[in-house]
Amino acid sequence: MNKRDINLEDILTDKVVEEDLLEVPLGDRVFKSFFVLVLFLILVVIGQLVNLGVFNNSFYTSRSLANISYAEVEPAPRGVIVDRFGIPLIRNEQTLNTFLVPHELPKNLDDRLSVFRRINEILGIDQRELDQRIKEKDWGSSEKLFLTGDLDHNQIAILESDNVPGLRVEQSFKRVHELSLTFSHLLGFTGLVSVHDLKQSPGLFIDDEIGKAGLEAYYDASLRGVNGREIFLRDAVGKIKEKRVSALSQVGGKLETFIDREFQEYFYNRLMQALSELDRNIGVGIAINPQNGEVLALFSIPGFDANNVAGFLESNNQPFFNRAVSGLYAPGSTIKPLVATAALVEGVVNPGTEIFSAGFIEIPNPYSPDSPPSLFLDWRPHGWVDLHSALARSSNVYFYEVGGGFKNQQGLGITKLKDWWQKFNLGGKTEIDLPGEVPGFLPDPYWKNEQGETWRLGDTYNVSIGQGDLLVTPITLLNYISAIATGGEFYQLRIMKSVIDREGEEIIRSKPTVLKDISQGIGGYVKEVQQGMRDAVVRPYGTANLLSGLPVSVAAKTGTSQVNNNEKVNAFFVGYAPYDPLAGEPQIAILVLVEDAREGSLNVVPVARDVFSWYYENRIKLR
Repeated sequence: MNKRDINLEDILTDKVVEEDLLEVPLGDRVFKSFFVLVLFLILVVIGQLVNLGVFNNSFYTSRSLANISYAEVEPAPRGVIVDRFGIPLIRNEQTLNTFLVPHELPKNLDDRLSVFRRINEILGIDQRELDQRIKEKDWGSSEKLFLTGDLDHNQIAILESDNVPGLRVEQSFKRVHELSLTFSHLLGFTGLVSVHDLKQSPGLFIDDEIGKAGLEAYYDASLRGVNGREIFLRDAVGKIKEKRVSALSQVGGKLETFIDREFQEYFYNRLMQALSELDRNIGVGIAINPQNGEVLALFSIPGFDANNVAGFLESNNQPFFNRAVSGLYAPGSTIKPLVATAALVEGVVNPGTEIFSAGFIEIPNPYSPDSPPSLFLDWRPHGWVDLHSALARSSNVYFYEVGGGFKNQQGLGITKLKDWWQKFNLGGKTEIDLPGEVPGFLPDPYWKNEQGETWRLGDTYNVSIGQGDLLVTPITLLNYISAIATGGEFYQLRIMKSVIDREGEEIIRSKPTVLKDISQGIGGYVKEVQQGMRDAVVRPYGTANLLSGLPVSVAAKTGTSQVNNNEKVNAFFVGYAPYDPLAGEPQIAILVLVEDAREGSLNVVPVARDVFSWYYENRIKLR
């Protein structure tokens, strides 16, 4: 067919076919896929809007404000912290802080380097350190970089006269610790907000100062004031167009504590003296009121100077580690009052049951009878001892047999021992209002099997005298002794007495809280244990007999735990006063710990004697 053979009808017919092909309908799957895609995109957009507008609203608002404005801060003083008599433990002092503001630096490179050299001359921050701090800074949260605070008079004079471009000086407050080492772990310290802090608390600003440790951290929300802020809005070229006052400064709340400043100062200095004489440098001192859980004194040695935290970052012996609430120790013989209580309640012994201590017991090897027997030593031969004299003398053999059994003497066994550890809260916490408290560790056969080992009788013997794998914190150890003193009541330990707002109104009040009460379970049995602890003081053979001449009656228990494969010993003292019911309920219980003591408990009893004496003469006697 040639061109001349094509007619109009053929053309129209072909067109109809093409048009029919173009109008073929799309399948349902295409529309459904398109609908799902659109719906997904809508949900993504909505989710992002919710994220930006709700969850991260404060964060991104602050970032956007930083781009179009800068803020001058009128810092608010943090609330003061005082002891039980209203004596300040920490105070505020006005100071000046310096900041680097990059957009105010000269544009010319040589001029900018000249500014950096001037910063080094005035503030002692070299170019390398400054570059590193600029690199690590999150500039999305703030337009300025904190350089240093607490300027001296010479630096202030130079900065006021030089007017260095890019360097801004702002008024602030600093915390002043008069007895910094004495109260370092108790009070803690403050520091500038980190990016992590901002994410946790969006209401903070990057240049705010918050508590980082101790009471400063635990009660930061109450102590932290509200900074005053003036916002300066800028146009696109950085010229200030408007000034707004966004907030007036408000001082933080006052924290009243149960701490006795004068008493803690004496206790700390006395233990420091003992450590110095022993050429040792690690110890703990704690004092509480057994009747209500009030903490009278608490410190850990070594401490740190909260006025110069950076100067202790490279120190030995972990000065920032609060051993009082975070250190785990084998309690040594201080566990024996607990074992004695359990043995009486469970009917393993009665107060008059006598056990002979020749200075050791021998246990045949059950797997190899021909092998030499295992020897479990007492610290000296004691002869026949009953419950009272076993506690007073601190006989190991008595508690080996009471804890694990021997020949005809029934023992508690590890299952009941662990039950009683838990009754006395050794695996729990005192819930003291300080950060970092950890629970104790209570071993048992199941745990040992997980280590691929078998629990043996010797393991039960060891934990019965506070050795082996049993670990407790000093604060938990003292709280259990306080429960012995009260007849079975455990109180939540409390440092905070009340919080007073800026108007002088009490907004928080601490009240005694009973964590546990096992008094009905231990009934009159615990009185026998108390008598044994009293005998440790008044009997000539008692391990705490040095306290017998005190004008106040004391019940006590000493302890020595061997650590590092018996290469060193930790010495403990725990006790309470007054013991005599005619003198009233116990008003104070104390713990003294010396790590790596030279002569075991002999190194801590003199400290305890002087601490009890001071407290009686200056507190109990005057009531």
